[in-house]
Amino acid sequence: MARVRLGNEVLLDSRRELLRGARVGIVTNHSGVNSRLESIIDLLAADPDVRVTALFSPEHGIRGDVPAGEKVGSMTDPVTGLPVHSLYGETRKPTPEMLQDVDVLLFDLQDAGVRFYTYTWTMAKCMEAAAEQGKRLIVLDRPNPIGGLAVEGGIVQPGLESFVGLYPVATRHGLTHGEIARWLNDRFRLGCDLVVVPMAGWRRSMWWDETGLPFVPPSPAANGLDMLTLYPGLCFLEGTNLSEGRGTALPFQVFGAPWLDERRTAAELQSLGLPGVMFRPTYFTPWASKHQGQFCRGVQVHVLDRGAVRPVALGAHVITVVRRLHPAHFEWVSWGSVRSVDRLSGSDRLYRAAEGELPLADVLAGWEEEARGFALEAAAYHLYN
Repeated sequence: MARVRLGNEVLLDSRRELLRGARVGIVTNHSGVNSRLESIIDLLAADPDVRVTALFSPEHGIRGDVPAGEKVGSMTDPVTGLPVHSLYGETRKPTPEMLQDVDVLLFDLQDAGVRFYTYTWTMAKCMEAAAEQGKRLIVLDRPNPIGGLAVEGGIVQPGLESFVGLYPVATRHGLTHGEIARWLNDRFRLGCDLVVVPMAGWRRSMWWDETGLPFVPPSPAANGLDMLTLYPGLCFLEGTNLSEGRGTALPFQVFGAPWLDERRTAAELQSLGLPGVMFRPTYFTPWASKHQGQFCRGVQVHVLDRGAVRPVALGAHVITVVRRLHPAHFEWVSWGSVRSVDRLSGSDRLYRAAEGELPLADVLAGWEEEARGFALEAAAYHLYN
């Protein structure tokens, strides 16, 4: 099996001069570990040649125990005694006060390979703050767990920017955090003093289980490769009153509701012949999130060939089929005054297709065109073959 050396390992093995004489702040959480599962926090806090002055926490908290969407509080780290500044609470962007004792921000968070994973936008906000406050930002690169070849889905349209898509990135972007940072800094002229420490040995064709690295779930629901494979499309269900499987053992692999006709839904989806997957009726009672404590009739999506799966199109088909079969029960949900599905998908086109205003085939074709354009532009910022 291949052996990938992570950016944090390359930093400590051969790029330590980047930290020499600097006050270091670390943007990380439980996912910021090396191949021996040692935390970047612990490694640097114990290093007599490195001066760590602060930690910064994204969504889910510094130890990964906070549920999705819940605010994270600032605190003192009980292990190191360092201050932990929340970047998913009162502010999403490091303030001048947070950075007053920091010269260099180290960013070491594991991505999921999709635009609506908030760690990417924590990085973008750190880049903006670093540029404004004259700090350096160093990205310690990590694998895209679902590979760097496939790019799918539409980009965020003007007016729909949010913390699940601050910049016009394709839904499944096919990039690493280091590559996204390079693209953002150049394309949008952020002016960040950016350094990316690349991995050694990673190739774009690699899925996580081909890297030789142990897998640490980067968030509570990201429990493995089947979930990550389906997540770029089944996350759209967060914009509806369907359970997307949170509060079950199979988040983003099952979906359902107390009112779902599970057999007809599974049969209709199976009849579409979508590549790489099969569908079957299933039943579950979520212990958290939507329909908590209620018996749900649902559908499980089984991944048969992950390379063939096109999760963005799959998620769109799931929504349109469920909407058509359950007009009296299906509902859209909103964040404030904006439909959640529009934020997640990047436009109102999926909503309009599900409501019968647009052919879904036209929406998917438009997304494919946008994805091709994004992939061509982003290729100039690739760090890996």
